[in-house]
Amino acid sequence: MTHSSETDGQIQEAPAEAAGATSPGTLEAELAEARTRADEHWNSYLRAVAETDNVRKRAQRDVEAASRYAIERFAGELLEVRDSLELGIAAGSSAEPARLLEGMEATLRLLNRAFEKSGLSVVDPAGQPFNPEFHEAMATQPSADQPPGTVLAVVQKGYVLNGRLLRPARVLVAREPDPPAN
Repeated sequence: MTHSSETDGQIQEAPAEAAGATSPGTLEAELAEARTRADEHWNSYLRAVAETDNVRKRAQRDVEAASRYAIERFAGELLEVRDSLELGIAAGSSAEPARLLEGMEATLRLLNRAFEKSGLSVVDPAGQPFNPEFHEAMATQPSADQPPGTVLAVVQKGYVLNGRLLRPARVLVAREPDPPAN
């Protein structure tokens, strides 16, 4: 049975099912199809949840490993420095001072190379303007030779690791000379 309705001057035929005459067999088939789709969606959801959990666990393991072994390369570089120091100490009692000094300079070069490879750079601002972001003023001294605010001497060098301040340089800063006493 079909019903017709007139809309905007056009006649439309409505199927019999739309009028409420759906058969029980059709409903059971639609229900079975809906259950199948629901089961597929549920399984997809469970797979997605499991995959998300696996990704989270893998990322957590990667972060833990990265933090645990982050300095491995740097530590390997420092082994050469330690070996050099041990050789210097072993030779120290019988070596002449000039040879010991050469050995210490070579060890310092090894250490500087290890620092450079690891992104660690020295802050040695002697003669530069004082910069409170990278320098820590230990004291000021009157100076007629340097303009005020200039680093006169470095008490302790600073270090920057990959652009981030690790330790500020400790410095003596020039100030205006004291006025003569009357």
